[in-house]
Amino acid sequence: MAFADDHLTPLVDEGLGNSSYLLDLGDGRALAVDASRDLRALRRAAERRGLTIAYAADTHLHADFLTGALQLAADDGARVLASASGRRAFPHTPLADGDETDLGGLTLRALATPGHTDEHLSFLLLDGARELGVFTGGSLIVGSVARTDLLGAGRAEELAHAQYRSLKRLAELPDATAVWPTHGAGSFCSAPPGADRTTTIGAQKRTNALLVASDEDDFVRELLGSLGSYPAYFDRLGEINRRGPTVIGSPTLATLPVAEVRTLLGQGAQLIDVRPAADFADGHIPGAISIPLRAQFATWLGWLLPDDTPLVFVAGPEQNLADIAWQALKIGYERLAGHLDGGMAAWTAEGGRQESIELVTADRIADRPVLDVRQTAEHTSGHIAGSVHIELGRLMEFSDQAPRSAVVACGHGERAMTAASLLQRAGHQDLAVLDGGPADWSKATGRPLEKTA
Repeated sequence: MAFADDHLTPLVDEGLGNSSYLLDLGDGRALAVDASRDLRALRRAAERRGLTIAYAADTHLHADFLTGALQLAADDGARVLASASGRRAFPHTPLADGDETDLGGLTLRALATPGHTDEHLSFLLLDGARELGVFTGGSLIVGSVARTDLLGAGRAEELAHAQYRSLKRLAELPDATAVWPTHGAGSFCSAPPGADRTTTIGAQKRTNALLVASDEDDFVRELLGSLGSYPAYFDRLGEINRRGPTVIGSPTLATLPVAEVRTLLGQGAQLIDVRPAADFADGHIPGAISIPLRAQFATWLGWLLPDDTPLVFVAGPEQNLADIAWQALKIGYERLAGHLDGGMAAWTAEGGRQESIELVTADRIADRPVLDVRQTAEHTSGHIAGSVHIELGRLMEFSDQAPRSAVVACGHGERAMTAASLLQRAGHQDLAVLDGGPADWSKATGRPLEKTA
């Protein structure tokens, strides 16, 4: 078939910072690459083009989301393509380096590119002998490569050396070859900020600092030195993806009356309030954790909550309950007890107690201590002078270091409200949350932000 750019549809998960891909094979069939368990966007794209998914390829055992390949196999009869060395425990076509799959006019060639994971493959798309593009997963991403410490800190250096060799192999492809990575800006798999999700081999040879590192040792030092923290749930999903996630239908959240919510909480269920931060500040159920429903919801759910405890949700009347369920399911959270019927209005109508958290603008912080819960890279690039820094993901580990009666700050307010809810549940009082971020404080006060090396 003659390949055109519009045959490939990137599908971006803004919250996880990842892209999956839908390739129209020209005969009513399609290839899906690195599809998430949340297949809603991919399904819509396929339906618009009248496509059935014939192949589902995974570049690696993902740590940040559950694969949708098994669901595509069950629903569409898709043939699952994946690395033979991944030892996946479900039916699939195991591929080794150099193996080719005839897609019916186009060819997909497996390239062993270990580093991000041991069994990582890139998939080179060929039209005859011509290299059209390469699905690089986490081996080459725009401006960087993906992290190599997900199999444990003890293997990070070894895998960084493997990543270097994989990168050099990909760089041997023609400069015009398109690069279609899975990880992109916003991914905790170590992608840098930036708007571009795809690139070319030639562009990366000119601009990717890791690709032009002076030698292998320099590459390894630079890569390992750039690694920040990552969500706790990353440590679980690789093995679930190896075994194969459960095939599911369309999820629903059960409707729970107030009495049943009380019973579940008494039995140890976790209460997640997904309403906007300002609504949570005005009044919430004692002990609730604020994780506003937005693109990043899954990340913070997976970072802060156990996956083996029933979850009860408090939502606003206009919020999408299916989105809550899908975001939880795509990272392996399946014990979804349901949502509070009638929301906070029902809770208070039946005499339920409320707590609140003060929401303050930047000009009202005065001399109160500030707790900054952003990621380390965000904090070092500019923070309020004198603020205490503890990343949100490690807050409960170091909660004794959090200042009392603090104003909690992040970039906009959502993470800060999550942090304040955790601290309030742990017994901290007189908390406030900055409505905005350090940049708003600097603008309101006329004082510069402090930077650290």
